[in-house]
Amino acid sequence: MNYKEAEKYILEIPKFTSKNPLEHTKELLARLGDPQKEKKVIHVAGTNGKGSVCAYLQSLLLSEGRRVGLFTSPHIVSMKERIRVNGKEVSGEEFLNAFETVYSAVMDMHREGKKHATFFEFLFAMAMETFRKKDVEYVILETGLGGRLDATNAVESLEMTIITSISLDHTDILGDTLAKIAEEKAGIIKAGVPLILDGSSKEEALGVIRKKAVEMGAPCREISKCAYKITETKESHIAFSMANAYYEDVVWRLSNPAPYQAMNAALALEAFVWMLQPKVKHIEVWKQALEHVHWEGRMEEIRKGIIVDGAHNPGAVEGFVESVCAGKDAGKKRVLLFSAVKDKNYEEMIRILCEKLPARAYVVTTIKDERCVLAEELKNVFEKYTDREVVAENDLDNALKAAQERSGEDGVVYCLGSLYLVGMIKKRLQEENFHVEF
Repeated sequence: MNYKEAEKYILEIPKFTSKNPLEHTKELLARLGDPQKEKKVIHVAGTNGKGSVCAYLQSLLLSEGRRVGLFTSPHIVSMKERIRVNGKEVSGEEFLNAFETVYSAVMDMHREGKKHATFFEFLFAMAMETFRKKDVEYVILETGLGGRLDATNAVESLEMTIITSISLDHTDILGDTLAKIAEEKAGIIKAGVPLILDGSSKEEALGVIRKKAVEMGAPCREISKCAYKITETKESHIAFSMANAYYEDVVWRLSNPAPYQAMNAALALEAFVWMLQPKVKHIEVWKQALEHVHWEGRMEEIRKGIIVDGAHNPGAVEGFVESVCAGKDAGKKRVLLFSAVKDKNYEEMIRILCEKLPARAYVVTTIKDERCVLAEELKNVFEKYTDREVVAENDLDNALKAAQERSGEDGVVYCLGSLYLVGMIKKRLQEENFHVEF
């Protein structure tokens, strides 16, 4: 089997079926020799910001010469993005080697009458197998969905847990209130294991997590918005300082214009310092580590005048709006290109965009996924909340061209609503034959 065949096999595993119990994942790991053993594992859950926190923490650990494995989801263009060793995604050969090892264990279990691993479970096992082979010291795991029942929660011995901001998402699975969702996220908290908590979430969610931390005897350090101050906002970056004597008057710079990234970087910094307790503060090295982080699909300018953002729930869209407004692009022709999947609260996302981020025009398209919302349906929703031009184009090329024609040479096209859309656009614009003539 080659890489393409392995990828095809994984894609054909039903992705949105009911989860296997954690005991199933634990048995799969056991058949792989428990690759999580003797690793310092950091587990990250939350609604938004998980991937960014993971990326910042990875960079900080690497700056101190640590060997780091990182498992994230979803991928944007290539499935190999989900598994990184020392900051680099695995090669096709490494991916295939891990696939073959996990496939053998999965088939052994299947022949014994046990259920096949799920899509996410299979990739998680591949990541852990890769980290074993590469002999990493630290493993950073991003939960796929929720926390309590997530396959990544099969790893019980942890160094640290981190819970990012909590908002409503996947309500059909995790619950229809912030308290219920927070309870699922808090499921990653382990007895005596330190927790770093984003304190910007609503009290309804924070109360649940604090209570769980107390029950588990887990030391909790909560980072509020008062813990840092944004000192500079530009189109390509932000800078912030920490209200913490440990960092004194240090100004940290991030190569991303989104204000919410200051919180994500602060969470990573606190986790990093708490874990390593460095006797020598390599502040300049850490500053460079944070500044050089590039995390795809988060306020990312992929071509002049085209910015993609993975905001795909109301909370993330609120953060996106804040980022765009902070970027001071009011004088430019702003066009939004939007798409979504059915199990997201896309009407609320659209309402927020129309009411808080007026645009010259809104272009909607249909993503290539069985859960897609058709462009015409999205157009109808937009027209409930705005009297500005709304264009529906099912074809992505036509949607991109329509958006660029309306923004012109000096305007900005913001693309959001789904990570599937981000991936489709990035892949399409990498192809040489896509061009718009003005």
